[in-house]
Amino acid sequence: MIFLKTDDEIELLRLSNQLVGRTLGEIAKVIVPGITTGQLDKVAEEFIRDSGAIPTFKGFLNPYGGSFPASICTSVNGVVVHGIPNKVPLKEGNIVSVDCGLLLNGFCGDSAYTFCVGEVSEKNRMLLEVTKQCLYVGIEQAIVGHRLGDIGFSIQQVAEKNGYGVVRELVGHGIGESMHEEPQVPNYGVRGSGILIRKGLCIAIEPMITEYSRQIVMLPDKWSIATKDGGMAAHFEHTIAIGKNGPEILSTFRHVEEVLRNKEK
Repeated sequence: MIFLKTDDEIELLRLSNQLVGRTLGEIAKVIVPGITTGQLDKVAEEFIRDSGAIPTFKGFLNPYGGSFPASICTSVNGVVVHGIPNKVPLKEGNIVSVDCGLLLNGFCGDSAYTFCVGEVSEKNRMLLEVTKQCLYVGIEQAIVGHRLGDIGFSIQQVAEKNGYGVVRELVGHGIGESMHEEPQVPNYGVRGSGILIRKGLCIAIEPMITEYSRQIVMLPDKWSIATKDGGMAAHFEHTIAIGKNGPEILSTFRHVEEVLRNKEK
């Protein structure tokens, strides 16, 4: 069942997602070569809890019976999503997707950003730029009267035009009082197909784009999903609400991008 949100519920979702954006900003401050993803997780969890929210990823159960042991997912290089924070130091030139989810005032926030660790290759930087472009062209299609297939179609077109793969086994999702609600929001599709987009629909759009083949594998930890061929992967995610005048982004990259600009000075 798809739950369309009221204006009041959307405002609560906005608060949750803005906090996710601030959390990602805190992570941006400390991502440097030598830091571990486990340390990033500690920064995130402390900030989330100090802000009166609960990290929703921690303790999340998967179909294999395991519970996720951390508050954020940290997916390095060829890991697409669901990477578990660990004690391995990040290296110059790595890319790392940080996916963050939380619960505040009964509503969920969910957003992801792929960071550069130090100086990265132009090839990897281009992958990140195109993946972020995929996110925003998908959001542009999220308007009343369009269908979910229009979102996926636009994402797929941009990715494949640039020679990249689009992961199909993992998708975006509805969001509200639960982190994962209906409908599923694929990053590929046929224009004009799928569920009709209506005012009040709230969804997380999250392109997962691979450097080469779209084929993926699950790693032995039963959480991390990686490219089968060892190529790089990138992942960006926003939570949005559909209004009568178009999509509204409830999450934000503003805090991350302010930090990154200051680092470049």
